[in-house]
Amino acid sequence: MISEQKEKRILLLSFTAGLAFAITELIFSILSHSQSVLMDAMYDASELIFIILILFLTPLFYKPISEKHPYGFFQIESIFLIIKCSMMLTVTCSVAIEIIESILVGGGKVNELHISIFQFVLGVASIIIFFIMKNMNSSVSSPTVRAELIGWKIDILYSIGMSIAFFASMFLENTPLYFISPYFDQIMAIIVIILTIPDSIKILWGAIKDVFLFSPDEEIVNQIKDICSCIMEEINFKPVFFDITKTGRHMWISVYFKIDNDLLDTNDLKKASDKIKKEVNNIFENSTCELIIIP
Repeated sequence: MISEQKEKRILLLSFTAGLAFAITELIFSILSHSQSVLMDAMYDASELIFIILILFLTPLFYKPISEKHPYGFFQIESIFLIIKCSMMLTVTCSVAIEIIESILVGGGKVNELHISIFQFVLGVASIIIFFIMKNMNSSVSSPTVRAELIGWKIDILYSIGMSIAFFASMFLENTPLYFISPYFDQIMAIIVIILTIPDSIKILWGAIKDVFLFSPDEEIVNQIKDICSCIMEEINFKPVFFDITKTGRHMWISVYFKIDNDLLDTNDLKKASDKIKKEVNNIFENSTCELIIIP
């Protein structure tokens, strides 16, 4: 399938670029003794493991639904998102402990100009990769790819922000803030940790909700309800109950409804069903809708 091949190419690009970044950052962190760069290298390296697994599992997400697998394999993606976010949070927390320990023993001086230039180059490279991936993702609906795009967006903000911050830190020595200089690298690393943790927690919570078949966000539920209600009321169908579930990249919508008459016109049922599927698929590319009459 075209979507499957595009998704694989996007993930392969993200993996190749991430591998190059991780190796470069690791080498530079050793040479510069920068903990902020080391944290970024560990963050990128932890993501690579996840991408490798997803590359092998992507074909499963495109397999058709069957009696044996009524929900397909979409939950596998959610499970791996949980593993990824948990792993990244664990890595982040362990690095945070090392940074705090370093601060307690007096910090450490680094070459601000070298780190500023290095982070700027990484930021420019990240921007190029982000827009290439975003352009490739225009016709693909994948939570995994969206998560990767968020990761690259964080990398852009991190690299450009760090570049500006380290460049500015070179002028601290002649200011009342000179005492911050030995701790500046560690402070920047902690700021990055604080900024990245909320996104990881958000993705983690979303994946947990998908695994346990919780309803999606209230905004999405209300949007689907409005679409279904408007279409069904035009045909005098009265929606009574909505069963809306999201598993990975797939949305499952069941609408239980009543009618005023004793007889159900199958043409009306087909008309409503087709129209709802069309409207919902304009918003959620991977969705299954069914209308169920109740007495």
